[in-house]
Amino acid sequence: MIGVRHAYLRCGVPMKRRGFTLLELLVALAIVGALLALALGSLRVGLAAWRQGDDRAEAHAHLRSLSELLARSVAAAFPYRQSGTEGGEPQVQFKGEAGRLSFVTLAPPFPLAAPVAFTTVTFARQEGERPGLAIREKALPNFDPFEEAEPVFLDAAVTEVQFRYLNPDGGWTDAWDGQAERGLPQAVQIRLTATLGGRTETLPPLTISIPAR
Repeated sequence: MIGVRHAYLRCGVPMKRRGFTLLELLVALAIVGALLALALGSLRVGLAAWRQGDDRAEAHAHLRSLSELLARSVAAAFPYRQSGTEGGEPQVQFKGEAGRLSFVTLAPPFPLAAPVAFTTVTFARQEGERPGLAIREKALPNFDPFEEAEPVFLDAAVTEVQFRYLNPDGGWTDAWDGQAERGLPQAVQIRLTATLGGRTETLPPLTISIPAR
């Protein structure tokens, strides 16, 4: 290279120094800017997907814990019989609808302060100023066990609750009256929907068998 340089100088031909032109610099900066924009866009998408996944996992965990709380009480349902205020033949205290379930259990979700053997529990979504899944409890004996009482627990995240009841013949129904059917259903199916962090999630139906007593 030194010899070539000397040859150029002897011939009187100056060497040209190679550099970047303004146009090349602008093109390079544009390419770098485009790559940075793509990287930032991918980062935003990744963060949004991570937040959605985290919200979904939180909603599922919340619904699972609540479903387990309800399931323990339903599994301990008891065919408690009592007469009404006007007397008559004792009837099984169990009343199930599509959006409401009232029954007697040996394992209430929130044990009462006084030790009692049987507790009436009601699961239902209430509307109004304080919407959500309300859990109500009453100690037995009680002449009006399914009368409305103040909730002992209210979950405002639950936007929908559905119940179904299994007949002895294997069919599902949206209502069950223990007095008319003279007993308890073979199983209860619960489906909960909740909204957390602006995301609505619904768990698959949870089926709870009721042992024959």
